[in-house]
Amino acid sequence: MDNDSSSNSERDDIIGKVFFKKYQCIKKLGEGSFGRIYEAIYKDDHYALKFENLNRNSNLLESEASIMNYLKGPNIPFVKSFGTSGNYNILIMQLMGKSLEDLINQKKTFSIKTVCLLGYQMITILEYIHNKHIVHRDIKPDNFVMGLDSLAKKVYLLDFGLAKKYRSSVTLVQYPLINKKKLTGTARYASINALRGYEQSRRDDLEAVGYVLMYFLRGNLPWQGLPGKNKEERYKKILQKKIDTSSYDLCVGFPEEFEKYIEYTRKMEYCEQPLYDKLRENFVKVIENINEDFDYIYDWSTDEEKEIRRKEYLEELNAKKTKKNSSIAEEVYLSTKNGIETKIQNSQPNEEEGKDINKIDKIDKYLEEEIIHKTKTKDLKNNYKFATKESSLEGNNNNYKRLNNNIINGRKNSRHRSSNHNHNNNRRNDSKENENKIPKDNEEVCCTEACIIF
Repeated sequence: MDNDSSSNSERDDIIGKVFFKKYQCIKKLGEGSFGRIYEAIYKDDHYALKFENLNRNSNLLESEASIMNYLKGPNIPFVKSFGTSGNYNILIMQLMGKSLEDLINQKKTFSIKTVCLLGYQMITILEYIHNKHIVHRDIKPDNFVMGLDSLAKKVYLLDFGLAKKYRSSVTLVQYPLINKKKLTGTARYASINALRGYEQSRRDDLEAVGYVLMYFLRGNLPWQGLPGKNKEERYKKILQKKIDTSSYDLCVGFPEEFEKYIEYTRKMEYCEQPLYDKLRENFVKVIENINEDFDYIYDWSTDEEKEIRRKEYLEELNAKKTKKNSSIAEEVYLSTKNGIETKIQNSQPNEEEGKDINKIDKIDKYLEEEIIHKTKTKDLKNNYKFATKESSLEGNNNNYKRLNNNIINGRKNSRHRSSNHNHNNNRRNDSKENENKIPKDNEEVCCTEACIIF
């Protein structure tokens, strides 16, 4: 949203008023071509109220409310309600933090790490809405916002007034590719095909994200500020400049993954399934290559936020390492357990007890060397001298010790097993006789609260 440029009289139209007998507007947050947004309070909870003048006859806000309620999920602000009051359509939704446009205006440019953190989440959001059969069609920094408080590290996508379905939700067949359409969206970030007048699909959302990310890195785009007598002429010049600007020229001086991203999205076919995972992996790769961490610490993060997120990141990292090491240790243990039993069972007991125990020691030594070899080949390096002894799987550790003890004790008593055989059979028979004796374990009416159907 643009900065507040309204007059005091315009502000007084909304600020201080109560809508639907609940929401009192206390502050203007922004204004765009389709309406104004205010912060409102109700029972100590804060909401965002978006107003659309009924005189526009556009009804974009009603469509936006329906789509947002249909999409409700991670990284999409929740819709509290929608209704009409006076001369306005009003959408009540979750209050968000600053938009990325507000933040870039403060910083001028973002670091490579911050852009990768944002890009990773943008791709995830688009994958989610695309899987719900929706394309946004107005990807720009104004429409990406940060969360508040505990959600301040997350990116959210809003402003779905121009969004639409791109395929059947039943057959998953994409709607026909239509040409000679007027541009829907913002020319600065719109894809080349959208500027050419083609129906938009998933590829166009993704290409627009690429231009947004390069805007963050560069602070500007080559086609900004081009003169024109009217909108149509400016759109033609922007289109031609985008075509003339190669992905290399646009991304020169930055990691090659950004150039590959632009090149990939520009070459996508209308119905092509995007490789979302691959696109995300490239952002992770860039962060690793510049020796940074994926810790959600942005250029604008406060010292307090940095401390909190660094702690969260280290805890998450340790949890992942513990889980991975435990999984590998368990795999190694299970893969050798049967080998231990098989080798001992196949070894013939010697008459002399000492020789028998020596043979077991040799087998244990062999298995220990085998386990160490396996753990090293799984890139554990020196984390485990002996996986089953030093792993976090105490249960498996105890099982291994118990197994060895049973083996050794079994060998020591091997000469007495034969003499006790008949005695044990008698005990089993007595047990069977008593087996059967043991029991067996068995808002205003015009406001539709969170039930808008798309």
